[in-house]
Amino acid sequence: MPLMTEYEFTLPNGYIDSEGVLHRKGTMRLATAADEILPMKDPRVQQNPAYLTILILSRVIIRLGTITELSPSMVEHFFAKDLAFLNDMYEKLNSLEDSSIETVCPQCGCKHEVPLNFTGEA
Repeated sequence: MPLMTEYEFTLPNGYIDSEGVLHRKGTMRLATAADEILPMKDPRVQQNPAYLTILILSRVIIRLGTITELSPSMVEHFFAKDLAFLNDMYEKLNSLEDSSIETVCPQCGCKHEVPLNFTGEA
């Protein structure tokens, strides 16, 4: 099975661009070492370590609606709920653990491993 490096998602609220267009569906790629190391040199991160999340997400989100290059200033304007969703997705995709959860069937009581779904679809 080939390694998946890109994952689709649907934002809970969505990003509203400067023309008033709502963008909810996007794609995030797995992070590289450079994605985590290079932003550490940015003066905005040195002044405010919380800004690291903004820079990393602007690097690893490769598409949001019709937008194919996200700037840090765009990510700054995400709703807090969307930022938390993307940060959680980033952590799960780039952690050492598999991106799945154990769940129990409400009808039969059997336990199942289910891949995480960031698309918002059933």
